[in-house]
Amino acid sequence: MGQLTRPTALLLDFGGVVVATTRRPTWAHDMATELHAALCASGCQELTVAHIEADLEAGVTADAHWKNAMSRPAAPREMTYLEFWTDFVAADWPDAALAFVTAHAQPLCHRLGELKQERATRDGISELFDACELFGIRVGIVSNALAGSVHRDFMAANGLDKRVAVQVYSDEVAVRKPNPEMIEIAARALATEPAACWYVGDNYDRDVLCGRRAGAGATVLMEARGTYDRPYVVQAEPDAVVADPHGLLELLLGARVVTA
Repeated sequence: MGQLTRPTALLLDFGGVVVATTRRPTWAHDMATELHAALCASGCQELTVAHIEADLEAGVTADAHWKNAMSRPAAPREMTYLEFWTDFVAADWPDAALAFVTAHAQPLCHRLGELKQERATRDGISELFDACELFGIRVGIVSNALAGSVHRDFMAANGLDKRVAVQVYSDEVAVRKPNPEMIEIAARALATEPAACWYVGDNYDRDVLCGRRAGAGATVLMEARGTYDRPYVVQAEPDAVVADPHGLLELLLGARVVTA
């Protein structure tokens, strides 16, 4: 790999790059308990907490397989809130329960996102953002999400929303990585081209492949939990691999500066 050229924009994945995530062990039971109470309040009492919990776990597992499959098409779309609940979780539920999740699909996805994972800002992100501000490099978030509103809430709660110029989430734009449109949307919002951007993500089949398809100036793989658990052979390699945001900052500082 030769020396990279400093970008005009740095596009970052959310989970695995900006934040480290861990799955909460009680997420399914907690979500099932809340949903059971809401269903009972609406007059639907046929389902038990255990039944709802089992279907939630099955739905999330099926969703994970679907996401892996969606890294194969050239321009995958994102699943809708409604599809997740009516097709993956509640397809065999009583009519009243199915009607309830149909009517509340978006807030239910948001709540699921809140309960399913713990999130913590990765060490070194603040210093990375400081350097980008110093060098005049605009920062954007480009991330797949069942409910991008959860990510937006985290960014705002931690003061990170003020440090990025754009946030692009797959549920909000109806396409998902590795669809190159995700990077193209962010580049357009920042008045630049993908070729002038670095894209940084934590996995091969969605992030590295997306950067390659979009023609990003550089595609950087940041190591995180699950980075090397590839679902299948991916015919794409990154321009660079870094361990964490500190490593990305070092890569940025060492990049070649092109002057007009």
